[in-house]
Amino acid sequence: MPRAGALQLHPKTGLGLTRLGLGTAPLGGLFTPVSQAEAQATLEAAWQAGLRYFDTAPQYGNGVAEQRTGGFLQGRPRTAFVLSTKVGRLLRPGPLHQSQLDPQGQPFFKGVPPLAQVYDYSYKGTLVSLEESLERLGLKKVDILYIHDPDADGRSVAEVMQGAYRALVELRQQGVVQAIGVGMNHTDWLLEFVKAGDFDLILLAGRYTLLEQGALQELLPLCLQKGVGVVAGGVYNSGLLAHPGPGATYNYLPAPPELIERALALERVCQRHGVPLKAAAIQFPLGHPAVVSVLTGARSALELEENVQMFETRLPQSLWRDLVAEGLLDEQVPLPKED
Repeated sequence: MPRAGALQLHPKTGLGLTRLGLGTAPLGGLFTPVSQAEAQATLEAAWQAGLRYFDTAPQYGNGVAEQRTGGFLQGRPRTAFVLSTKVGRLLRPGPLHQSQLDPQGQPFFKGVPPLAQVYDYSYKGTLVSLEESLERLGLKKVDILYIHDPDADGRSVAEVMQGAYRALVELRQQGVVQAIGVGMNHTDWLLEFVKAGDFDLILLAGRYTLLEQGALQELLPLCLQKGVGVVAGGVYNSGLLAHPGPGATYNYLPAPPELIERALALERVCQRHGVPLKAAAIQFPLGHPAVVSVLTGARSALELEENVQMFETRLPQSLWRDLVAEGLLDEQVPLPKED
């Protein structure tokens, strides 16, 4: 059966990422406040489960997730884990940016400092962002640096490449970071970045999942060709594949009826095989040879332990074949194999 703490070596960088990593947005109070004690317990549970890849960002709780993640990792041997953070949003006093607010006008992150996220993908802004992240983390280095959601503020690919990308390349050349990448939830934008630059990794959120495989057509083959490792995030499609049905969310908004029905159809096939939908969802992306790690968030030790359990649940090959046969998975999907 798959093991959450098994290392998958990325040949281009030499980084060994655990097959399951921890995304720290929930530890920054995404949707619900999380106490320091709860965050510490979640990080400890991840470490005890063998997870050694941790991803964070200034956006997550306006710096709170970085502080909590770094505070936990400070006591661990630096060579024992891989850490990524992101550039593109500076935290400054001021009114919140519209992107920080939900459709009701309330902040997405709860119980955190009311700092404004200022979008900055410039060369200088990227260097400042890393410096401030390291200060919050309390660490001397991060291993991976991603350009965060460069599609979110109306910038062109060319502008981001001239600014943030140029800074990241220099940081990699200087050995300040080991790997550089870009992370977002738009397949077409990611495709343009992979075409335009020499990235080591991409963080693909929500676009290569049990529910949708649009990245299979161009993006993932190109990543495989160029040796770009893919970290798959958003494997539950922001909740729809965790709890399908009325009230489910997709891309952090109420899910459309047709997607709810598709998720329920996926769940019915899983039930026939006696396995949870969440187990199929969390294991699915690693079937593709370009995918080097699956990143999931958790806001409690209990959620973390459930994610690990779902990841390590044995799934029969007949499940994947039935999903393809019923038109719920693309016929070209590389199916996960039993370890």
